Amino acid sequence: MLRSHITSHIHNMASKPGILTNWPWKPLGSFKLVIISPWIAHSIYSFIKGERDPVYQLIFPHIFFRLLHSQIWISVSRYQTAKGKSKIVDKGLEFEQVDRETNWDDQILFTALITYIGYTIMPMSANLPWWRTDGVVFTAILHAGPVEFLYYWLHRALHHHYLYSRYHSHHHSSIVTEPITSVIHPFGEHLAYFTLFAIPILTTILTKTSSVAALFGYIFFIDFMNNMGHCNFEFFPPKLYSFFPQLKYLIYTPSYHSLHHTKFRTNYSLFMPMYDYIYGTVDKSTDATYEASLKKPKESPDVVHLTHLTTLDSIYQLRLGFSSLASNPQTSIWYLPLLWPFTMCSIFMTWITGTAFLLESNTFKDLKLHCWLIPRFKTQYFSKKQSITLNNLIEDAIIEAELSGAKVISLGLLNQKQHWELYIERFPQLKIKIVDGSSLAAATVLNNIPKGTNQVLLRGKFNKVAFAIANALSTKNVQVGVLYEDELKELEQRVIVSKGSSTILPIDTPKIWLVGDEWDENEQMKAAEGTLFIPFSQFPPKKMRKRCFYHYTPAMVTPPTFTNSHSCENWLPRRVMSAWRIGGIIHALEGWNVHECGSTILSTDKVWEATIRHGFQPLKILTNQASLMASH
Repeated sequence: MLRSHITSHIHNMASKPGILTNWPWKPLGSFKLVIISPWIAHSIYSFIKGERDPVYQLIFPHIFFRLLHSQIWISVSRYQTAKGKSKIVDKGLEFEQVDRETNWDDQILFTALITYIGYTIMPMSANLPWWRTDGVVFTAILHAGPVEFLYYWLHRALHHHYLYSRYHSHHHSSIVTEPITSVIHPFGEHLAYFTLFAIPILTTILTKTSSVAALFGYIFFIDFMNNMGHCNFEFFPPKLYSFFPQLKYLIYTPSYHSLHHTKFRTNYSLFMPMYDYIYGTVDKSTDATYEASLKKPKESPDVVHLTHLTTLDSIYQLRLGFSSLASNPQTSIWYLPLLWPFTMCSIFMTWITGTAFLLESNTFKDLKLHCWLIPRFKTQYFSKKQSITLNNLIEDAIIEAELSGAKVISLGLLNQKQHWELYIERFPQLKIKIVDGSSLAAATVLNNIPKGTNQVLLRGKFNKVAFAIANALSTKNVQVGVLYEDELKELEQRVIVSKGSSTILPIDTPKIWLVGDEWDENEQMKAAEGTLFIPFSQFPPKKMRKRCFYHYTPAMVTPPTFTNSHSCENWLPRRVMSAWRIGGIIHALEGWNVHECGSTILSTDKVWEATIRHGFQPLKILTNQASLMASH
């Protein structure tokens, strides 16, 4: 997307930034589109007035076409690399790279700006025909000759230590490439590339052989080849080279260019490797890397976490969605409602999609961790008409995880609503362990309660997490208060309590509130100032009161050795994971041979000790800022 307003990070530049490093409109941030707004307004006006020059009218929609084209490559690449099949570089992406590459749309804006200016000052660029065969052929010849040749030597020059440290090192900061890595360059370097790519465009315009197809088709060709070369999965079929061996000189593959990012001093060519072959800079492992990448099998997970969509806008904030949004906690963003046609399509897709799909892949210690997404929104989980379909989707996911060799499947968010102990009774031969993570969720809440606390107020719907918390607090002589008589009776029936460990409290007395689902959030208005609210629910409160403090929903910070972490889990901060998800990982690491679902709850002390031992850390952040909460 055009630069998201959420990006306030400092991007890693070249090690010794040279002149023209920053893009001129960097100070404008997300408002950089205003640079071309006069031309956009005029093109729309002229279209309405009937002055319809295809070149001029297509520049603006072509911006969105290029954005969509790149976004498709991003989503496909992230999905394929998560699967692991034919993956080239088997390393993880991190948040630092995502931040560095958030300005990938700058080059699209720049091309549009130059095209508008060129159209204005070059009368021969107006009213081009839709197609001219000689112009298309001329463009191809000029690209294969001057453009590829000059790019090769420019690229080699950029690897000289003087230019590399000032410009090109910024691009090479990304060892593991994504499609958008292809256009991440300092402004001055991009100017040099644009000058080369302008050779066919200007030549065909000046010789009056250009056409709409030649102009926009050439830009599409450059985008396609750039995205393909940086997608980090190989897909060129070997049979293609068997039928046409010379093809390897005419078009590169993703593995070919990937070697340039890992070896640095080989495979300099733009899209046509023939210049590397001519000048002897082809990497010796090119063929072996290509063959090895194609043979790489699909990954088999050890742990699967099953989640689902939350809000309608959450599709854009998934790892497979907009990378800049996925790398930050979910929140409401002003421009997402403008994408309603795509949102409606996604809603339709959720109705016809009949299976969970892979969303994310991580590695921790010796475990391969997958996160699978049930293609349903939060509201659909409360529909009686959807209950059977949802049950089938989740059951199918459990079976698929079992067949893929997973040891544990953890149930996130509302996937826990079903009665999974009955499912286990129906399938006693099930080897995979079903874990809802409630034990660690309870342990996390218990350890978020400040030391020295002697009284808490329990609000919301009582569930197994709430009862586990109340039981643990009663053994520590912490009084658990409620507001109503029926709640007190329910608590006394389910909790092993000592005399006076649970009671009815005035609403403004306790300074620590433990809040769950179906909590009347208006009650917090009557709480004392400075009250600390600690959720034990899957979802955060929608409302937040001023002059009070709020913990995140049960979650912990992941260890530094947790790899491929470049997207946020719903509303949680970076490198923070929900306790329900971590619970499944710990279950697998410890090799516990029991299910944790239904009424089953493990020892909170035992689970907490194991979690800390494996490097997960408590989330200490407290806040009273509304930005903590996602709209849900």
